[in-house]
Amino acid sequence: MTHSLELPEDPAKALALLRAASADASVVVFKRSPTCPVSHKAEWEFKKFLQSLPETDNLIAVTIDVLARRSLARGLTAALEIEHQSPQALWFEAGELSWHDSHGALTAACFGTKRP
Repeated sequence: MTHSLELPEDPAKALALLRAASADASVVVFKRSPTCPVSHKAEWEFKKFLQSLPETDNLIAVTIDVLARRSLARGLTAALEIEHQSPQALWFEAGELSWHDSHGALTAACFGTKRP
């Protein structure tokens, strides 16, 4: 079953929450722009991946609108010392960022290969 997680606006607090949540489950953060066609395609792929998961799957999925939550979106990537992109996926396992990618690389098949 896919669960969601509400992140606070403060990037440091959000990152701490993501790290803590990923101790018990895989956590994927999907950052997207509501005005970008590439984001729309990646979001479609992300939703396709989520719909393909079995009911027994324990995944936490978070979507961040990079325009509405700009400071959070940019602050997370700055804290992780990676470049901000949109669309972009950040995958956390066992308290650490285990994978990230962006743009056309974000396909349902790609998300599926990131599962432990």
